[in-house]
This record gives sequence, C-alpha cells and structure tokens, in this order.
Amino acid sequence: MASAPRTIDIAGLINGRKLGPFNYKLIILSWFITVFDGFDMQMISFTAPYMRDELHLDKAMLGNVFSVALVGAMIGGFVLSYIGDRIGRRATIVCSAFAFALLTAATALAQSYEALLVLRFLDGLAIGGMLPLAWALNIEYVPARMRASIVTVIMMGYSLGAAIAAPITIWLAPAHGWEGVFVFGGGCTLLCAIGLALWLPESVRFLASKQRDPETIAKILNKVDPGLAATPLDRFTLGDERVDKENFTLGKLFEGDLKWLTPLLWLAYIASSLAVYFKAMWGPLVYEYLDFARDTAAWVSSLSGLLGAALGLLLMRFTDRFGPYAVAVYPAIGFPILLCIGFVPMSNNSFLILSIISTSFVGGAHFGIHSIAGLFYGSAIRANGAGWATSIAKIGAILGPVVGAMVLSSGMPIVRSFAILALCPAVFTLCVVGVGMIVGRRKPAVVPTVDPLPAE
Repeated sequence: MASAPRTIDIAGLINGRKLGPFNYKLIILSWFITVFDGFDMQMISFTAPYMRDELHLDKAMLGNVFSVALVGAMIGGFVLSYIGDRIGRRATIVCSAFAFALLTAATALAQSYEALLVLRFLDGLAIGGMLPLAWALNIEYVPARMRASIVTVIMMGYSLGAAIAAPITIWLAPAHGWEGVFVFGGGCTLLCAIGLALWLPESVRFLASKQRDPETIAKILNKVDPGLAATPLDRFTLGDERVDKENFTLGKLFEGDLKWLTPLLWLAYIASSLAVYFKAMWGPLVYEYLDFARDTAAWVSSLSGLLGAALGLLLMRFTDRFGPYAVAVYPAIGFPILLCIGFVPMSNNSFLILSIISTSFVGGAHFGIHSIAGLFYGSAIRANGAGWATSIAKIGAILGPVVGAMVLSSGMPIVRSFAILALCPAVFTLCVVGVGMIVGRRKPAVVPTVDPLPAE
C-alpha cells in the first residue's frame, strides 16, 4: 500500500541534519570552480609586467585592463543573479563556467591593448555572478548554523587559486609568455565546467520557494537523506520563509529591516573590495617600484593571500557563533597597521613584515563579508541579495586599480598608498558593526520538519 502524502518542511529537514556525502560533493564542486575564479583574478596582476613589456602598456593602460574585467563582473553579477533567481542556480552556474573557461583561454589571443580590454570585459561578464550563485546554492543545503562556515570553506578555493597564480606565472611565463598562463587557466576551468554540468544539483529550497517541479525536489531530497523516501505527491514547504512566486524586483532587497541592512552591507563590501583589489592588482608592481625584486614581489603578494585565507578560515566559526560582529575584528586591526606603514619610516624587512600582516587582515576581512553576504535574504531572492551585494562591491573593485594608478602616478611617495588604503578597513568596520546591530534584533523561526497528511 502506498504511503500517505506528507508535508515535508525542507528548511526544518536541512537544519536538523549534519553534513553528509551530498554536501561534501557539492562543496568540492563549488570549491574547484572558485579556485580558477581566484586564479583568473590574480594572474592578471602577475602577468601584467610581461604584458606591459610586450604590448607597451603604461600605468593608466594597466589600470584600465585591471578595471575593465571588474566592470564586466559588476554587470554580469546583476544579470546572472537575476537569471539565477528566475530559472535556477544550476543552469546559470554551468553556462557561466563554460563561458568563463573559453574567454579566459581566448585572452591569450589578444595582441593589442584594445583586444585585451574587450576580452577581459567579456571574461568578467561571464564570471560576475558565478560566486554568489555558488554561495546561494550551498547555503540552501546546509543548516543555518553552518552557513558562514561553508561559504568561507568554498572561498578557500578562491584564495588557493589567487595564491598559485604567482608560482604558475613564474613557471609558465618565461617559456610560454603571459599567453601560456591564460591558456592554462582556461583549460583547467573547462574541466571544472564539465564537472559542474555532470554533477551540480539544483537548489531544492529555490524550487520549493517557487513551488516548482516536485519530482526533482523529491529526487534530490532522497539523495540528501536516503531514508526520507520523498515522492512527488508530498507537499514541500519552507517553514522559515514565505513562498514567493513573484519575479524579483529591487525593492525586495529593502523590505523590512533590509532597508538598513542592505545599504550597510553594500558600503562595507565596496570598502573591502577597494582595498582587496588595490592590493591584488597593484601589489606586485608596488613592491617592484619600491625596489624589491620581481620574484620577491610575487611571493610576498602570494603569502599575504594565503595568510588572508588562513585568517578567513579561523574567522568562520566565530562568525557562525557571534554573527557580523566577528567580521569587524580584522579590519579594526588592519586599519592602524596600514597607517603606520604609510607614515612611519622603517627598514625593508620591517616594511615587508608589516605589509604582509596588514594586507592579510584586509584579505581575511574580505572572507568575512563574503561569508555573510547571502545570509540575510530569503531563498526566493538569495541569489539576487548576494549577487547585488557582490556586484555593487565591484564599484570598490573597479576603483581599486584606478585609485592605484592615480596614486602611483601622482608623484607622492609610493609607500603613502598604504595610508590611503587604511580608510577602507575603517569604513568596513563601522558598517559591519551596524549590520550586526540590525541582525541582532531578528528572532529565529522555529519550524517542524515532516508532518503526515491524511490520504485523500
């Protein structure tokens, strides 16, 4: 005799479980694609000296090359997040990954400044919404108490990709030119895209929030919990949020307490991104301009990236426990150290040590804002919530290379750029404290998991 249809609360089911094989597979898939996102972001700064020499680029041209991909990523973030909340996370991520792979490899064909600008813009367009969609997908399969930690773990892939950009460039560029580095990145990304196409699931929370495709929901939930025995006849609900079958509108990001939370989150993200992208794009060249060897500049930049990732990993458990307040700690520490570097004369060794420490805290703080960006929005608008935050953040990311070019071309002492950079963690700290105060006033929902319904 067939069992009676049930009401299955997906939110309660997921919140009541520990991570299982399904989650680990999803995390690994997301982790690998973020590796090559990070690699693509950072390799442009390490290949920049080779591009500068071969294509005869000046500082302003390099700043534009750095920034144009971020303009594309900002636009792509808005567009892809909207698509992700309309048609689903899976299809959008997979298509973006394939486009990202092909355009990264195609950048090797650029033989002029203008061609480089076009290809970097298109590459950014493809990659723009992929990370927030990957976060949204993973967030929707893990208990609420672990969401910040999971996003941080996935972003470790991003840091690893950024860190390996230096040694891979040092390995490939002397023999194969900067073009070989882009072909390597595109080829590896293509393998990741194929893996996503084969194994990436759709979000059951997204499907339930839109009241779509109960057959797919049942099939995926049975992979999440093999003992559940869900069927398409069951009724799938989200006990911690309302069903929302309406299309996304920007106003939904400002409903209720989001009218304060969203602007603060955006401003913090802009400040953090400006600092991170200034460091990432101009860091190796800044050290060169300060008379450090090119290899030293590359390794110092990679080391600060790795330490930033380690600090982000350390932060994740505190973020899940203490919320946004934990994210404010790193920028509060980085701010006075950057001021010190910018204004206090010191030896080369002291400069390198303090610059690594300060930029590591800046990087660790950026992991923190990533980990909370999608937590405050419902499943029906989560991709847009995280996507708009990361896309608005690109304002800071675009300004970072441009401000760097202006500062380095201004004639002021180059070391003073660290003092200018210190403004970013100061703004970041104040905004995240404000987010913490707003979130602290929210009340958690208590919901059932599975209830039987009488057979009709």
